[in-house]
Amino acid sequence: MLKKAFTQIAVFSHSEAKTLIVKAIIPVAGAGTKLRPLTYTQPKALIPIAGKTILSVIVDQLLEAGVTEFVFVIGYLGEKIQRYIAKTYPNLSYTIVTQEDRRGTGHAIWLTKDAVKDEEVIIVLGDTVCDYNVKDILNHSTSQIGVKKVDDPRSFGVVELDNKDMVLKAVEKPLIPKSNMAMVGIYCIKETKALYAALEKHVGSKLDEEGEYHLTNALQYMIEGGIKFEAFRVNNWFDCGKKETLLSTNATLLKEISEERGEDQKPYNHGTSVIIPPVSIAEGCKLHNSIIGPNVTIGEFTNVQSSIIKDSIIGSYAELEEVVLHSSIIGSDAFVRGLSQSLNIGDNTEIDLG
Repeated sequence: MLKKAFTQIAVFSHSEAKTLIVKAIIPVAGAGTKLRPLTYTQPKALIPIAGKTILSVIVDQLLEAGVTEFVFVIGYLGEKIQRYIAKTYPNLSYTIVTQEDRRGTGHAIWLTKDAVKDEEVIIVLGDTVCDYNVKDILNHSTSQIGVKKVDDPRSFGVVELDNKDMVLKAVEKPLIPKSNMAMVGIYCIKETKALYAALEKHVGSKLDEEGEYHLTNALQYMIEGGIKFEAFRVNNWFDCGKKETLLSTNATLLKEISEERGEDQKPYNHGTSVIIPPVSIAEGCKLHNSIIGPNVTIGEFTNVQSSIIKDSIIGSYAELEEVVLHSSIIGSDAFVRGLSQSLNIGDNTEIDLG
């Protein structure tokens, strides 16, 4: 399903997909603090991976499964999200909800109550890329929560399951976890009225120690009220909230796309440069006397001169001269000259390492 989301994109109209009576809620209001300085000027959801953006991967997965109605919760740099959606998906049917104060995912979903009403919803967090069968989840008779086993569940929302994968309890970042099944950020909820009633109860209560309202708490209220949730295991989970996982996601998806297309993995010449697959090089790029790859994504109209780049993500309209980069993220409109090993540079930045 994830491969299809990468290989079949563009613009979908309502006539091109099977209509489902379900709305997709995608919260993209976060500030992406763990990816700063890159996210000072670029929303986390619009960071490029494998030739696309995190947001477009999520949207295209849902479109391919037949979802036609979307609700985007925006906040930090929300105008860029709006422009991106309007340009990339001109035929998309969607509603914009603004979260003025970042008070957590539970608060973000609570704000969508007027946009959703009584329709079933699938919630996909805006920094999470997963490999799963979206249609199966949408067509299931029971509300669903996506999960993945993790080594240290203390940093995640966690579910406790019975032997039939029914959810017994949902806990946010437990100090002493009784389960290692982390919630990945995908929720398909049939009982929408019960969801918003639980969110109303939660938002009316005290903020947690982080100053947030967590969706996990509302889910627990629903469970206590008799709502049944079944856990489904995702094949792969790429949490794109940190530099390391973002680069790992980029590398994994580049490899998947290349294998899906049957591309030759041998190095090849590109003018005066050498390309080592897998890579994604956007339109309008100029590469001179450089070695690019493996696992490199380069945005449109970027110029690379006399450089060696591997395991990195480079934004659009960037200028790189005489640099050696690995495990790096370079924002759009950045200028870097000199020699480096590992960087995380935001948009509109100028660096001279000579």
